Amino acid sequence: MKPLLRVVLIVNALIFLAFGLLFLLTPWAGLYGALQLDSIRVQPAFAGQLLGIALVGLAWLAFHASIDGALTARAAKVSGHVEWVSGVIVLVWLLGLRTPEVDGFGQMSAALVGVVLVVLGLGSVRLSSAVRRRERAALAGAASADRAERKAAKKREEDIAVRPAARAPEATAIDPVSGRTVVTRERLDGGAVDPVTGATLDPITGRSLDPLTGREIDPVTGRRIEPVISDGIDPVTGRRIDPANGAPR
Repeated sequence: MKPLLRVVLIVNALIFLAFGLLFLLTPWAGLYGALQLDSIRVQPAFAGQLLGIALVGLAWLAFHASIDGALTARAAKVSGHVEWVSGVIVLVWLLGLRTPEVDGFGQMSAALVGVVLVVLGLGSVRLSSAVRRRERAALAGAASADRAERKAAKKREEDIAVRPAARAPEATAIDPVSGRTVVTRERLDGGAVDPVTGATLDPITGRSLDPLTGREIDPVTGRRIEPVISDGIDPVTGRRIDPANGAPR
């Protein structure tokens, strides 16, 4: 619909330009005589030229608005009102009041000009109103989409804020026995790997884990650390366990 309104604006601009040039040439009496327009020649001549300048300005505005989309609807509405009001005045004075007196051909020409101006003017006003409604609806939709996007972004930020932080891929752990700092790499399964020995480390204590039994290995003695037993007896050998190193006595 907006391309059609641009075409209407160009037509309006051509009409304004034609009448503007005609009124600018008001001092040229011979031209008005040849066109049989002596009866509507503006007096004094400078008043006609001022009217011509105004019409040329409207023509330039209509041409510019047909290119600049931001002015299209508003300029079409203004030019449309100017046209249909001008057409009504032409019909009232030249056909209704017959002032000034014109011949039969002049009356036909005046009627045709008046009708064309009224039709084009009202058409421009209606088209401009429809385009303005569409533009307002598009702006409202864009604003609604922007609000929804900002709401979604705020929701994502809140979800990230309450989500527990993951352990760093490269982290340090303290061996509780030797007191050494051990650099570990987080595995996908939640464990840790000693980058020097390649052994699996307990992510909590930092001790090496036996790959078969999953029990901790003492970094000093290299023995597996057995779970604490209330009676201090190895259930396999039946011998008492030394609580210092976890070995059977």
